[in-house]
Amino acid sequence: MRIGNTHAIRLLVAASLLIPTAACAASEPPGDPLKPYTHQELRWKPCDTEKPGALRCTTVKVPLDYAEPDGRTIGIAVSRLRASRPKERHGVLLLNPGGPGAPGLDLPADPNLKLPTQVKQRYDLIGFDPRGTGRSAPVSCGLTVEEQADHPYKAATFAKDVARARTVAEKCRAAAGDELAQLTTRNSARDLDVIRAVLGERRISYLGISYGTYLGAVYMQLFPGRTDRFVLDSATDPTRVYRGMFQDMAKAAEQALTRWAGWTARRDREFGLGTTPAAVRAALRDLIARADREPVVFEGQALGGDNIRANSRVFVHVRQAAEWIAGLRKAAGNGARPSGEPGESDDAYVSAAWSYMCADTHTWPRDPERYRHEAVRDRARYPLYGDFAAAITPCAFWQPGGEPRTTIDNTAGALITQNEWDPQTPLFAGRAMHRALHGSRMVTVTGGEGHGVLYAPDTGSCADATATAYLTTGRLPAKDVACRN
Repeated sequence: MRIGNTHAIRLLVAASLLIPTAACAASEPPGDPLKPYTHQELRWKPCDTEKPGALRCTTVKVPLDYAEPDGRTIGIAVSRLRASRPKERHGVLLLNPGGPGAPGLDLPADPNLKLPTQVKQRYDLIGFDPRGTGRSAPVSCGLTVEEQADHPYKAATFAKDVARARTVAEKCRAAAGDELAQLTTRNSARDLDVIRAVLGERRISYLGISYGTYLGAVYMQLFPGRTDRFVLDSATDPTRVYRGMFQDMAKAAEQALTRWAGWTARRDREFGLGTTPAAVRAALRDLIARADREPVVFEGQALGGDNIRANSRVFVHVRQAAEWIAGLRKAAGNGARPSGEPGESDDAYVSAAWSYMCADTHTWPRDPERYRHEAVRDRARYPLYGDFAAAITPCAFWQPGGEPRTTIDNTAGALITQNEWDPQTPLFAGRAMHRALHGSRMVTVTGGEGHGVLYAPDTGSCADATATAYLTTGRLPAKDVACRN
């Protein structure tokens, strides 16, 4: 269903989406259409998840379309791990692992997020599956493995790639229909504010990772008076969602490749890939060309040249990448066979991801020739990954509707943590988020590799102490910080 001017008018009327808190019910305007949601009774029970323990779960009812609060409703799955020292409790800390499309119900009890004891003492940790994911009205488009995969631009296959992208959009429309226009970050932020209200909190604190930083920033933009302590780990550039973010990944991959080639050339005795950066790059190009002619079987998988390039993010991890490329070169031509056929793949994550990315913004080009032009251009600019990042997507054929992209421009305080070498949300993206949030501070991990900075289970980051101090005291650093692990 095309969402036209009538819907836009209803969205303006729904300015009451700035939801009153349950704690301030007396100040609510009479006839508040969201009162049935902000005053609902919650029933907590042990979570039926992989990590139940002391985790308790409930379902929070929200409108599918906030412009029609009397219409269809959906349930948002929410979990809670209570503060271990109730007398020192500060409030609630909502957690989001990223995506878009990643569920987060288990996150408060996830051992891969090793929150410090002093944070657990002061906060009820709140996990949730954003709408369209996990147990919150999940969307599934019924996509095949081929339809879920990334495909680089090639002139010979472009017509097939356009048809595939159109098919994905059509499958999602058939599976989810009118829901698709409501799977947006703005609506997820509104869901968070309903959660805040039913928990009886005036304000929320928040830790979001990757895409979760964008969700946090949108919440701060929509509800600036209801934010407390917000930590944004590995931040997106809010001016580049989403096509620009993909193309920025190609730029970041090329920067990482340049660093990797220099690092590896200084260790030719160990890896044998060349004594100069140019020689290392040549060895990689030769490997990719050879794999294009005949896939290289490595660790049971047959990898073509495109498979190697698709793993461009590995090059930020210089040692891991050098070991991988050296292993591939050794395996090339050894006659090994793949260990088995690829199995079926659950399409839930990819279905939700495209749903959000296509509905969140109206800036996706509609003309396939625009994608062709940009892919050719970006392959020349960024040979490693440019034709992947600029390739045509289902969003070219998505049914337009919903609201425009949220402009992030406010003075809300937040702490942004960023690795210097991040392949998915590059350092320059984190700096763009920092500029958009004028009251924020940024911690840069100099030399830090990989996506995701804080509270790793095995190796701590030098940024952990600053984030913990902010969460436990509410005080941001006096100025931006750079540290080295």
